[in-house]
Amino acid sequence: MSGRPIRAFLGLEIPESVRSKLANAVDDLRGELPRARWTRPLGWHLTLKFLGETDRNELAALTAELAPRVRGLEPVSVDLSKTGFFPSTARPRVAWLGGSATGAEAVVDKVEEAAEITGFRRERRPWSVHLTLARLKERWPEVAVKRFLAWGEGLDLKRFTCPEVVLFSSDLQPGGAVYTALERFSCR
Repeated sequence: MSGRPIRAFLGLEIPESVRSKLANAVDDLRGELPRARWTRPLGWHLTLKFLGETDRNELAALTAELAPRVRGLEPVSVDLSKTGFFPSTARPRVAWLGGSATGAEAVVDKVEEAAEITGFRRERRPWSVHLTLARLKERWPEVAVKRFLAWGEGLDLKRFTCPEVVLFSSDLQPGGAVYTALERFSCR
């Protein structure tokens, strides 16, 4: 690999069937809430590790370290079943969908291990399941915050499996970031 650096991250893909059902549910909800910059369904993923602007040689070294580490791990089983806000419900700036991810701890550990060996810093905070749905342009009133949280409680998405870690590039565009899968690392 050579050329200009790539804005990159490692993540888990959300299957099309789940993405489609979630997109319909979000479309139904959007009209009930104040303005926000909603993320595009094609870009929905679960970030494992953000790498930032990365030299292509560093990415090549990382992928060489990562592939054998994740091979043989159990695929991650994800249940998206709750909503929340960053930094908090009292000061909502980002609306997210979260839940649980069985097997993610082992995968995240191997991602961090490979990244650290190739010169990336380990994350200080523990990894948590979250899918960014919207960035709030202005603070939502309490009634809107409660509506979003209630919507999450009523969401009925099927548990899904992520059998691979994906290296994505992130190309920042005026309409939002465009993510492209560059490489896939099977956990099987």
